[in-house]
Amino acid sequence: MMTVKLILSDIDGTILNDKNIVDSNLKSTIGKLRQRDVPFILASARSPRGMVTIAEELDVLDNPIACYNGALVVKDLQEEKFSTILSHELDLNEVKDIIRTVHEKFPQISVNLYSGADWYVEDVDKWVKIEMDITKLTPIEINLTKLVNQHQVPIHKLLLIGEPEEISKVLAYLQNVNLPNSSFYLSKDNYLEVTNSEVSKEKALRELVNYYGINLDNTMTLGDNFNDVPMLDLAGIVVAMQNAPEEVKSHSDVVTMSNNDNGVSRAIEKYALK
Repeated sequence: MMTVKLILSDIDGTILNDKNIVDSNLKSTIGKLRQRDVPFILASARSPRGMVTIAEELDVLDNPIACYNGALVVKDLQEEKFSTILSHELDLNEVKDIIRTVHEKFPQISVNLYSGADWYVEDVDKWVKIEMDITKLTPIEINLTKLVNQHQVPIHKLLLIGEPEEISKVLAYLQNVNLPNSSFYLSKDNYLEVTNSEVSKEKALRELVNYYGINLDNTMTLGDNFNDVPMLDLAGIVVAMQNAPEEVKSHSDVVTMSNNDNGVSRAIEKYALK
């Protein structure tokens, strides 16, 4: 088995259990990794502010952090002006088309726009309130169409939220219109994420390998969902959570315990620290 020199891990459903509590053994495990100079890097669809509390709890704020599934990789997240390692923005015209389409054809869908560390919405609907409860963050209320038309901020991600059956309809529609620079994926059955088509956790892993000057064979990735598959396919040691769908597990080398049973720290202890 290859020596592990870098670990990239998903957050929700992976290091967080079903009550959004961090794997209770993970901080001490990361301490052991630090003694071996092995960076533990968080990768998530979350925004920077949605990750800072977890990164602080695990004491990995000095490591790069891949936000928006790799659309934005940052460092020194505890600083007001954090460092940006890489940034992939959405195509402005395609964002305009997506927002207009959703407003006209799927008005019940909640549209959330993310730029850097900021989260923008048009109003605090029931879906936004749920996301606020999960992330403990408060969005900026603004007219999204005006914000985009004036190109006031870079756009790293759109998040469309609604009932699962409605999100399925939106996904099917958007995949069949001409939006070549945008990528669509479900992070939950009612969460449709939109990022630049060049963005994925796979590409984030490639960038990080270059950043640290190591080989892909010396990496470990851990995840639980379909948006994790690209990075799972790339790493030297691939770990899927027991709570992952069977199709996701099929891309792994090993299946660890579930997110409710400290599966991440168990896998690291077994495959990276021994």
